[in-house]
Amino acid sequence: MPLSDDQPRTRTRLPVGEQSSPQQNHHQSRPLRALLAVLVVVTLLVVAIAIANRVTPGSGSGTGGASADRAGAGPAPSGDQPVGTTVNGIPTGYPHTEPGAQSAATNYAVAIGSADMFRTDSRHGIIATIADPGALAGLQGRLDQGFGGDTATRYGLDAQGHAPKGLTFVSRTVPVGAKSTSYSDGDAKVEVWCTGLTGLAGEHSVQPVTTNWFTLTLSLHWTGSDWKLTDYTSRQGPAPLPADQQAATADEITGAVQQFGGFRLAR
Repeated sequence: MPLSDDQPRTRTRLPVGEQSSPQQNHHQSRPLRALLAVLVVVTLLVVAIAIANRVTPGSGSGTGGASADRAGAGPAPSGDQPVGTTVNGIPTGYPHTEPGAQSAATNYAVAIGSADMFRTDSRHGIIATIADPGALAGLQGRLDQGFGGDTATRYGLDAQGHAPKGLTFVSRTVPVGAKSTSYSDGDAKVEVWCTGLTGLAGEHSVQPVTTNWFTLTLSLHWTGSDWKLTDYTSRQGPAPLPADQQAATADEITGAVQQFGGFRLAR
């Protein structure tokens, strides 16, 4: 029933501890504001430390930073096609530049490490393509000794460098990186870090395909139209730790060799 104006009204008052006030709300917001302030300060400190420790290009950091590592590796890859011509399947006609010399050395390393080097006729064609005319005779003598005779026999090849029937001989060099150790207008010396595959692929092979790591040092001379090889040396490594990976079957290796062709490399 509605109350009349002259009837007393009842008011309910909350206990003092349960009543809210602006002052209480203000006190409750203080911890949240303090937490936010701490988070902002920590974030700013992290950003400041990251900026202070960052190595900028060209800075002489004494910790061996990224810029120093890049400088030691030579010019960065340009992405340009190094040449447009080939002779005996080998790219030729490199630019008269330091990257051009690195491209030549890298592709010549691939040629020197190919299975064709174990056959006399194809080996002589490769050497004639990559060698400086003045160094041709000396290089051919060294490479004939290095790839013919006992070397071919050790890999199970005949005197002409052919694999036994039913087996596929594999010899591939895969450059991992290159750097110039010296360069001038007429001569260059380039180190090419490589991994290689060598062996006989197929069932009942006594020389299964294995990998190895080595570094080729190639000396090049500018002939007036191209970089050509004058000398080379080889040393083992650096070799990384082998991966915990199951080896492929003989059929898988044979199929991979037949299906995957080579490619050109450039700086």
